Amino acid sequence: MASGSGQDQLKALGDFIKSQRNAAEMSLRELAAKANVSNPYISQIERGMHEPSMRVMRSISTALNLPLDTLLVRAGLIEQDEAAAAEAKATVEAAISVDPNLTADQRNSLLAVYRSYVTANERTV
Repeated sequence: MASGSGQDQLKALGDFIKSQRNAAEMSLRELAAKANVSNPYISQIERGMHEPSMRVMRSISTALNLPLDTLLVRAGLIEQDEAAAAEAKATVEAAISVDPNLTADQRNSLLAVYRSYVTANERTV
């Protein structure tokens, strides 16, 4: 992902990470600490200036309480056909994550329940 649409994908990924960080009411410094990545590196990712490694993507997804698939779709590393279910799941999770009618603890609990149902259903398919 270096030119043209690749740059656009990096910018979209960075914007998405930043919006999820803000929705989680987390500072850049807090995300960096939780993801075990430096502040400047997270800032570069959020501005679309750097392509994160899989390790960093996994760390960021864990720190933001997001499925890794969500970030992989945003980074353009998973084809849309493969990611249709992941995108729908990401939409539900994003809605829960930013619902102003829930406290942070309620959002986390609801996300955990939702994910457990999805995981259980994936095992039966």
